[in-house]
Amino acid sequence: MSGFVVDHRGAQVRVSPNFGPRRDGKRADAIILHYTGMETGEAAEAWLCNPESEVSSHYLVHEDGLIVQMVREADRAWHAGASSWHGETDMNSRSVGIEIVNRGHSLGYDNFGDSQIEAVIGLCRGISLRHAVPPERVLAHSDIAPARKVDPGEKFPWRRLAASGIGRFVEPAPVREGRVLMRGSSGEPVERLQSMLALYGYGAEISGIFDDMTRLVVTAFQRHFRPGLVDGIADESTIETLHALLETPVRETA
Repeated sequence: MSGFVVDHRGAQVRVSPNFGPRRDGKRADAIILHYTGMETGEAAEAWLCNPESEVSSHYLVHEDGLIVQMVREADRAWHAGASSWHGETDMNSRSVGIEIVNRGHSLGYDNFGDSQIEAVIGLCRGISLRHAVPPERVLAHSDIAPARKVDPGEKFPWRRLAASGIGRFVEPAPVREGRVLMRGSSGEPVERLQSMLALYGYGAEISGIFDDMTRLVVTAFQRHFRPGLVDGIADESTIETLHALLETPVRETA
């Protein structure tokens, strides 16, 4: 493919060869947000368009807000990898992927700039309208792959996106001392925690045992919804925030 008409007005085109058809008649009804985790946006853009990388994304958002489309929204980009949400394991066929230029945790992890986030909001708004993406399906890469990924991380401004009608966010309950669930905990409280996480969509096995996978899922939840303290321990703040998320009515997309 030498080129295509952009789905998002104002985006530039740089075609990635790393894509294919969506499988089994599936359609995009989710948005997955990533960070690039590389030194520069130019290096990330080149990697996503390199056939040897075998990775791609529908969009890349540079630090200055420039949006580059690399795969048509109708096609299946290769950005989610091994993942799960509400039991769906082929999230590439169910989503539009957005890579956001940021060096990431291993290279310094910068704050996301205003121009970049405004571009992400506008892009997500357009995708949500074109594909009827509900707010609860605007997700972090770490939400769908908690054992492998931490992006876009705890510095990503989910509150700001939600205020613009994109995605879900509730104000985190304040951190305070009290009972905690952590590695080695077991019984009905752990089972309830796992059930609530699974109800929201996370790939949490309901075993009643707070194992390493439960810790990773709790950590992913905290990165998205309780970013002030990300430690994988289900304290009262974490559990109350999860309760609030499940009980708060979902607003319509903007």
